[in-house]
Amino acid sequence: MSHRLEKGINSAVDMLLNDYSQGRTIDEIHAFDQPDREMVISIIYQIRNIIYPGYFRINTQNVYTIRNSTAMLVEDIIYKLTKQIAVVLKYIPEYRDAELSVRTARAEQLTFDFIERIPKIREYTETDVQAAFDGDPAAFNKDEIIFSYPGLFAILVNRIAHELHLLGIPLIPRIMTEHAHSQTGIDIHPGATIGKYFFMDHGTGIVIGETTEIGNNVKIYQGVTLGALSTRGGQKLKSKKRHPTIGDNVTIYSGASILGGETVIGENVVIGGNAFITQSIAPGARVSIRNQELRFNFSNSSSSVQSSELADENWFYII
Repeated sequence: MSHRLEKGINSAVDMLLNDYSQGRTIDEIHAFDQPDREMVISIIYQIRNIIYPGYFRINTQNVYTIRNSTAMLVEDIIYKLTKQIAVVLKYIPEYRDAELSVRTARAEQLTFDFIERIPKIREYTETDVQAAFDGDPAAFNKDEIIFSYPGLFAILVNRIAHELHLLGIPLIPRIMTEHAHSQTGIDIHPGATIGKYFFMDHGTGIVIGETTEIGNNVKIYQGVTLGALSTRGGQKLKSKKRHPTIGDNVTIYSGASILGGETVIGENVVIGGNAFITQSIAPGARVSIRNQELRFNFSNSSSSVQSSELADENWFYII
């Protein structure tokens, strides 16, 4: 290495170390006391192996070794999850100054509490698979849905993360759902409460906010937003109901936005594409924007044909 190059490197290092000393959030240097994002993501896929024991199993697993391989998988999940929970417990005021041994003991209990919730996650996942199959005529079979549908993966990760969220575990649930977001284009906050038989058709661009409540048998198409009216209040809005409540048997078509914590969509409602809704809708209503005008312009003629506006008394129009 030349003297000039060595001098340049040392100068750059000195500059950066000086920049690190300003006490900002981005200056934190505690590499071994922060959650391991890659390990958290690996836990997702290991739990998926348990949810679907016959689909995403370990290569060495078969009907004769299912108990041993499952035991090994559970042991690894418990080890990793306990370690990561012990790290993130410091974000809770009660454990901020606690010794690692204290956090680890609590993390072990939380991990076992989560493991006991896996049968519930599997129960809900079975209904999600069924909803996707029943709701999509393009589905060849359920295996195709399990292996390839991004919406099913996103809701599975959300159901895992939601149970961790309910246990009061910080940060880890959000890492999980943001990984699913990056993989599928579907953004579901782990705080959202989602009932059985949930199906996101296509899925891309769906956003479901933290305080959203969704009932059973709900179908949502791509580009739907279940969001807040405004977040200008910032941290003052923390823990307040900011997102809508969706009743049972609701269908929401692509591009619709339903906003606000006081907005309640009643049972059996159908929301048409691109509707923008900030008010509650009574059960059984069909909601749509008015039909837009359709014009045909022809280069060889000065005339144009305009579509008639068709009104359907069964639809409730949002203008």
